[in-house]
Amino acid sequence: MSFRPLTTRKMAAMAVALSVALAPALAEAKAGGGGSFGSRGARTYSSPAPTQTAPGAAPMQRSMTPQSQPGYQQTRPTSPAAPASGGFFGSTLGRGLMAGLLGAGIFGLLSGSGLFGGLGSLSSIFGLLLQIGLIYLLVKLAMSFFARRREGQMATAAPQGGMQRDAFGGGLFGGGSGAGAGAAYGAQQSAPVSDLQVAPEDFSAFERKLSEIQSAYGEEDLNRLRRNVTPEIASYFAEDLAENARKGVINKVSGAKLLSGDLSEAWREGNADYATVAMNFSIMDTVVDRNTGAFISGDRTAPSETTEIWTFTRPSGASPEDWKLSAIQQAA
Repeated sequence: MSFRPLTTRKMAAMAVALSVALAPALAEAKAGGGGSFGSRGARTYSSPAPTQTAPGAAPMQRSMTPQSQPGYQQTRPTSPAAPASGGFFGSTLGRGLMAGLLGAGIFGLLSGSGLFGGLGSLSSIFGLLLQIGLIYLLVKLAMSFFARRREGQMATAAPQGGMQRDAFGGGLFGGGSGAGAGAAYGAQQSAPVSDLQVAPEDFSAFERKLSEIQSAYGEEDLNRLRRNVTPEIASYFAEDLAENARKGVINKVSGAKLLSGDLSEAWREGNADYATVAMNFSIMDTVVDRNTGAFISGDRTAPSETTEIWTFTRPSGASPEDWKLSAIQQAA
């Protein structure tokens, strides 16, 4: 079998197709890069409480926080769930019934009346066991129905605070300035934490941090990034910028503007405060050649719109300016 070399026209067509396929990925290269990473303390691997801005969040893909931590319940399994144990006949009652039938068969063989001979004298018991089995199935179905109904009611009762303008910073965060909007939801996670009051000044700080972090990332200013993010997030950003340098490109992001936002949950954990907020924002996001400045991907004329869930942390009781970005999750 022989292979014919590609013509110049075919090679050019393949190059164009490859650049088109890669363009969306490059355009998603803003701070965060379209991934979910960082740490949220004991809630790192628990889903943030749903909000109107972001009803769901992608699970954490990368974190320095170990997954096996006592004191909280994960809402997403970290490994594939074990297969079901066989329905009714895999349950304790089902296994007992099967063991009884098998025992009766063995008894019949030993007594010379055949494999099923032992069942004749046990017909009444067999009928009783069948009735118990039917009752078990009915109870199990009823319990499953009420469990699903309860879960639906919990989802309906999740915080859905509307947008309201913050009189201090002009932000568009909903959820008010009281305890964390996800307080009731967070209690289900069994995390060893307490609710945290989030003030309007904190929402204003979150909005400023969004703009500052995106701007510093677009300018590849690691010193500014370190002042606004945790060391873990700074290390991830440094890796991203180093990879861009290796590829010979620069991700130009600027003009981040908050469009709407909601408080998901806020809590105090040991000596640290945490606040998770869902933010919908617009941003100019392009990729250019590092040496020539030639445009590669993105939109140079119109900003793109993104929804992400950001978690901030600070020492307990510190000022709003001390909040630092500790995690980014994509909206699901």
